Amino acid sequence: MINSIIDSVSASLRAEFGDSFTIYTESLEQGFERPCFFVLCVGGANQLTRGNRYFRENQFCIRYVPISREQADKECNAAAERLSLCLEQIVVSGDSVRGTKMKWAAADGKLNFYVNYDLFVYREKDAVPVMEEISMETSMKA
Repeated sequence: MINSIIDSVSASLRAEFGDSFTIYTESLEQGFERPCFFVLCVGGANQLTRGNRYFRENQFCIRYVPISREQADKECNAAAERLSLCLEQIVVSGDSVRGTKMKWAAADGKLNFYVNYDLFVYREKDAVPVMEEISMETSMKA
């Protein structure tokens, strides 16, 4: 499910920002192209609610690295506004999921944008083989 959310976030970023931005889904220490986005799952929680239903919290960090180092703060502010709109709602496996708990912070010329995609998941029960037939003989004393 987490990889499906990452794919959906990447598709939403591509639709909003176009092909001139590179989108990375793995951490890179060096060798990345500017401007770019990094889409990373930074935390999660899984809580049993009822039966086989679980409430799953998924926190993501979308890191934006601007093209300009001189006007990085200006680019980060503009990107934060666009991110809050384009990540408000995404489609994951055919279902619409709303982004919540959005917050962002710019530091060292980069923007860290945090968003949660919390959802309920249903876990299928394991199939238990059904007994096919049983025969029984009984006798009674007279």
